[in-house]
Amino acid sequence: MSETETETATETETETATATRVTTTATTGAVQRLAERWIRDGMAAGDGRGGTGTGTGTSFVCSPAGLWLALAAVAAGARGTTADELRALLGTADREAAPAVTAVARELARTGALGVATRVWSRAPVLPAYREVLPDVRLDAMDPAAVDAWVREATGGLIERLPLEITDATLLALVNVLALKARWEKPFEARRTRNLLFTDAAGKIGPVPTMIKDVPRADAWTVGGAHVVELRCATEPGGGPGARVRLVLGEPGAGAGRVLRVGWAPRAEGVPLDTDRVTIGLPRLALRTRVPVTGQLASLGIRLALTDAADFSGLSPERLAISDVVQEAVLKVAEDGVEATAVTVVAMRPGAAPGPQRVRHIAFDRPFGVVVLAGTEDTPLFTAWQAQAPAGPNA
Repeated sequence: MSETETETATETETETATATRVTTTATTGAVQRLAERWIRDGMAAGDGRGGTGTGTGTSFVCSPAGLWLALAAVAAGARGTTADELRALLGTADREAAPAVTAVARELARTGALGVATRVWSRAPVLPAYREVLPDVRLDAMDPAAVDAWVREATGGLIERLPLEITDATLLALVNVLALKARWEKPFEARRTRNLLFTDAAGKIGPVPTMIKDVPRADAWTVGGAHVVELRCATEPGGGPGARVRLVLGEPGAGAGRVLRVGWAPRAEGVPLDTDRVTIGLPRLALRTRVPVTGQLASLGIRLALTDAADFSGLSPERLAISDVVQEAVLKVAEDGVEATAVTVVAMRPGAAPGPQRVRHIAFDRPFGVVVLAGTEDTPLFTAWQAQAPAGPNA
């Protein structure tokens, strides 16, 4: 390769990398907005899965990134008003969604010990153009047993099967998996773990195994009355930077809708702690939640995509509509590290068959005119009026 060719290739790679960073940065904001809205209006909106904006509720774990990737991959095949609705929630839809999905999935996969994968199983034909714009999304014929086996393998056995039953009415299932199994950069010492009292959302107090460790002062701060502590995961050999886990403790009585968003607030908004030493007591935890997102979509602004009027003509020549969106997520935190996985499935059913076509027949069975125009202008080259019964061109 010549010096000029090398420079050109380098410039192209730099431009591609810059474009990817711009895409992923913009999408990070979109995922954050989805997370805040989903937790506030869905997970924590009095549906029994989380606290309201001013209270506390039951425990849950969910994956905003997993939900965004699954919905955005489907949105890549949406058109018209259906795409507009999805774009309002996801920040992208229609033809521009596919490159965003690919860029974000690849960027996320650079996180050490994190696996990212999306696959489609379908009974309906999938347009070649849809396959081409999502090169990392594999397409297979519908096979429920194969779906379960893939989910089990991709999640390291944490989730045994798809969190949704595939029926004969399921024409297509798009499944996204995020799976993290990482060691702490500085593990907790098991000898310091002991039972300490924990007060739950209902005010009940009881002992729970609690891990104790010192953390650098720079890794703890406050935002709007909430305390934030950042724990880093180890960098895997030959892998990218490890994940960062932010623990967020809100004011007494504050619920998920108010507290969790602090976890992705910019570090620059944090106020350092005025102290000489920081220690934390973190309960060991294991959470598993199956979220029927379908019933929450309306509160997130997604309505048309679930109706017979849905337009996914960029995905399949068959009429499709979303029938179900379900996510199952697992989180385990222990002395040596963190393990988390989420499976998000978007299932699609047959949409309404096209309605009867309205046909208007215009019969030129009485006197009519003919105008022949120039190729590029409306200049009448010839005009004619047929008043009598026409004679054929061979007359």
